[in-house]
This record gives sequence, C-alpha cells and structure tokens, in this order.
Amino acid sequence: MPDTRFIRIETGSVSMLRSIIFDMDGVLVDSMPSHADAWIAVSREIGAEVSREDIYEIEGANHILGIQWLFEKAGKEVQPHLYEEIKSKKVEFFSANASIAPFDGMLECLRDLKQHFSLAVVTGSDRYTVKGIMDDFFPDVFDTIVCGEDVHYGKPFPEPYLKAVELLGRAKDECMVVENAPMGVESAKRAGLFCVGIPTYVPPSKLRAADLVLHDHPALYAYLNKLIPMNS
Repeated sequence: MPDTRFIRIETGSVSMLRSIIFDMDGVLVDSMPSHADAWIAVSREIGAEVSREDIYEIEGANHILGIQWLFEKAGKEVQPHLYEEIKSKKVEFFSANASIAPFDGMLECLRDLKQHFSLAVVTGSDRYTVKGIMDDFFPDVFDTIVCGEDVHYGKPFPEPYLKAVELLGRAKDECMVVENAPMGVESAKRAGLFCVGIPTYVPPSKLRAADLVLHDHPALYAYLNKLIPMNS
C-alpha cells in the first residue's frame, strides 16, 4: 500500500505537514570533513586507523557511540572513564581546525519554510558546537534543537527524533525529516517518520531506507519549495 504521507507531499498537498526536522552536519552545513579529521586525530591516540569514509559511515552518532566504535576499531575494550577526555580532545581539535560553511541557498530556503512550518534540528553533535553554528549561520531560524547530549540513545536509535517530535508538539504524520547519513535515516524511520535522504558524503545506495532520496542540495531546495502552499 502506498505511503499516504508520501503521496500528499509529492502531489503538493501539505495539509498534514506542519514541521520539518533537519539533520545538521551534511544537510545544513558542509562540516563532516572537519568532523572526520577530528575523529581521525583522536583515533590515533588509541591506536585505531580510520579514514574519512569510515567516519561518514557512522555519521550522526553522538560522541559516546563514536568513541565506542573507535575502541572496537582498535580492538580494545571500551573504557568508559576515558569518554569525557576523548570527547574533549575531539571537540578541541574540531573547534581549532574546522572549516564550516552553510550550503549555498540553505538559509534562504529555511527562511521561506519558516513562514509556513515549524523547524527543528536533530544532531549528534555537542551543544557547544551546535550553538556556534546556529548563532553564526542560522540565528532565530529553528524552533527546536536536539543535540547529542540531550538523549541517552543517539542515532541510529529513534530517541533523538522522537524527542524532537515531542518538543515540537506534533503528531508523527505531521513531521518530515531531512537526513544525509545512514544512521540518521535509520533513526528517523525507527521513529516512524517520513524521511528524505540527500547523499552528501555517501553513495545514494547507503540511504535506500529513506522514503525518498534526492540527488543534491539544489534538488532538495526544489523539493522543499514545492511543499509551500501555493496560495500563501
């Protein structure tokens, strides 16, 4: 049976859609190469050899899950007492070396959407990093922001998106998610939400669990623009 939420959105009827929830890294801002480089620097200290492509595969995980993955990659036992130290080093490296910019056209797209929908961000990044990005590039745009430390079980678990839906005060079928990472798509779908995928750093096939996969950011903007009521 066709997904009625998908049919309504694709045909331009947005009576059910009231909120759009965005991942941050790779959707709003081009930042994942810098995140990956920070994780690579930290991984060397625990003897794990990782690449940018490895990090893109686990994009969306909060720092705890990322650190657990690095320990597994190094073939070592997880040492929880080191989590905060490793997290701090990663955040410090990222803050000192990151090159971040919003995707061209994103702010204008969000401003248009904000006139008709409530907007939220769900990210595995820490609140310190998120606040800096929001203040620099998207001030007063989002109604709700869920960061990595706001949930116990981050992506790919459904908790981050369920929390956003709760904070927005919406029903699930009134919300749509935009994601670029496999773990993020899994999180959104496990939360029971319609999900649009955009393959910023991974092949489109990695996002096949999404309800719809678009080619690039211009295609995303065109799609989102069609959601705006014609008589507005």
